[in-house]
Amino acid sequence: MLLAAGVAILVAMGLALLRALLGPTVWDRILAVNSFGTKTVLLMALLGALAGRADYLDVALLYALVNFVGTVALMRYVETARPADEGGPGA
Repeated sequence: MLLAAGVAILVAMGLALLRALLGPTVWDRILAVNSFGTKTVLLMALLGALAGRADYLDVALLYALVNFVGTVALMRYVETARPADEGGPGA
């Protein structure tokens, strides 16, 4: 059962990576990268369960926090960044 879950997570990661590469908007790409990070956390937890090591869960939790903060920071940056074609001082 854990093997089937691992395969399903890897397939979902592949689809998220495809969306990150092909996404029509920057928002789609950011959310796809966030989804990829979430699937990575799930895979790390699954590997910890397979190996019988609880410390993998600590690393997965830390990675989840970094993923969340990075996604929020990137979305905030994209939201407040001035478009290149807007022109401005020196353009």
